Amino acid sequence: MTRNAILLATVALLAVACNDDNPTGTNPPGTNAAPTVTSTSPAANATGSPRNVQVTATFSEAMDATTLNATTFLLKQGTTAIAGAVTYSGTTVRLIPTVALAANTTFTATISTNVKDAAGLGLSAPKTWSFTTVATSATGPGAVNLGTAGNYVILAKSAISTTGTTSIVGDLGLSPSAASFITGFALSTPPTTFTTSGLVTGKVYASDYDAPTPATLTTAVLDMQAAYTDAAGRTLPDYTELGAGNIDGLTLSPGLYKWGTGVSIPIGVTLTGGANDVWIFQIAQDLTVGNGAIVTLAGGAQARNIFWQVAGQVTLGTTSAFKGIILSQTLIGFNTGATITGRALAQTAVTLDATAVTNP
Repeated sequence: MTRNAILLATVALLAVACNDDNPTGTNPPGTNAAPTVTSTSPAANATGSPRNVQVTATFSEAMDATTLNATTFLLKQGTTAIAGAVTYSGTTVRLIPTVALAANTTFTATISTNVKDAAGLGLSAPKTWSFTTVATSATGPGAVNLGTAGNYVILAKSAISTTGTTSIVGDLGLSPSAASFITGFALSTPPTTFTTSGLVTGKVYASDYDAPTPATLTTAVLDMQAAYTDAAGRTLPDYTELGAGNIDGLTLSPGLYKWGTGVSIPIGVTLTGGANDVWIFQIAQDLTVGNGAIVTLAGGAQARNIFWQVAGQVTLGTTSAFKGIILSQTLIGFNTGATITGRALAQTAVTLDATAVTNP
């Protein structure tokens, strides 16, 4: 082998070794290559971003955390800076605004060249991108159409039961289960198209009562399921994962709220808005309301315009005071002394214990 051939082979082997040490082809920390921003959230020119969005950027390598702060990572609406907390972990920096962003508004995020990697190298140019928040009116989303399910304060498919001195203002409906699965109400006999109970200011309907009740209830249950699907299918939420699922002590304006977890209200929450404003809460797991917890309505807000869509179970704690229409895919359970101004519409059962239910 000639000397030139040996040199060429040696160069090739060194190149392979370098590639093995850095198989991704990116510049490792400590080299003279400037760091870059590889991705952002929201993405550049994104629309429909939630109003409680956290703005993030991921770098090509680990950065010097001391260079990432509220002066090197800015979020602005026009020329106005939005206050926020800046945190850094791994290779991702996060800016969390301290207030909800305005709806239907474009915001611009900028990371300056003063952000540096561990070797002291900064970005070769500022990283700037813009996004637009969800286009929500001041009155929140459109109301959920309950159809004929809105004729009942309690509607369930498998059972309705009560213990204690329950008081219900409004009609009850159960289908496809028969009246024998309505327990604790001491229903009057014989039933016709409906029956009555001393605990109910209204009528009680079951699938095995006289016509047209069975068909009417079938339609109502289908309407209940359609309303659930409508509420669950709303898109472009104003807020996502608010409070990491714990909304205790918060004051919530009209809008669409979405969680991929359960939601808890240990002590209370306030909903403030006008008489025609609408709230929709999309909850992927359970809704748990603490003992004595209160949902407070302010500014003229109406329980009939508040929709709690819950994929899991709803538990209302002892003596809690709840407001709104519950659309639950499973059980709605009222503990002793719990009250609701609204409706309990469950695709399984509703259980009550000395509960007060009032038509909204």
